[in-house]
Amino acid sequence: MIDLHAHTFFSDGVLVASELARRAEAKGLTALGLTDHGDLSNIDFIVPRIVAVADKLNEVMGLEVVPGIELTHVPPAHIAEGAALARSLGARVVIVHGETVVEPVAPGTNRAAIEAKVDILAHPGLITDEEAALAAANGVLLEITARGGHSLTNGHVGKAALKAGASMVIDTDTHDPGDLIDEAFARKVIAGAGLPESAFETMQANARAFLTRG
Repeated sequence: MIDLHAHTFFSDGVLVASELARRAEAKGLTALGLTDHGDLSNIDFIVPRIVAVADKLNEVMGLEVVPGIELTHVPPAHIAEGAALARSLGARVVIVHGETVVEPVAPGTNRAAIEAKVDILAHPGLITDEEAALAAANGVLLEITARGGHSLTNGHVGKAALKAGASMVIDTDTHDPGDLIDEAFARKVIAGAGLPESAFETMQANARAFLTRG
């Protein structure tokens, strides 16, 4: 299983990158994204360190560690700049913290992230059909999440994505060891969103395609 959204203690996670990667590997994951929370104040601190540890871990682990960032509560006008900066520093996956219904994320964040062509729009809440269609056109992956609270709108996100033909991935948004899940639980999350059983394979194929492109 591939999970492209997890946090270390470089932001609000509780584990160092090495332990998080090992615990993910023990859960049966084949790839893990290290995507700590960032904005223009700390991207230049977080990304190079995650890139460095990912390079070292990838020399010795069977699990692929993917360095990245989650732009979090970043003003919509700054999202494109933040994404470009993160990529210039070596981030392979750029996520934006979408308009979840359980946090006061600035309106317009979903659209700004999609227009900036970030890689994944995390927990996009009550994403509109227009935004989902733009995500499909721009190749932005929409996230189905296993994280409590953010997962309240998984059904809405899945429905909008299917209607628009937007690609989805399933991620955990892990902050502590108990957040990591295996394939069996991921399938339950997907079923709970009202998505077909085959959606798990489709989401994993989308994640693999992302990892192998460019």
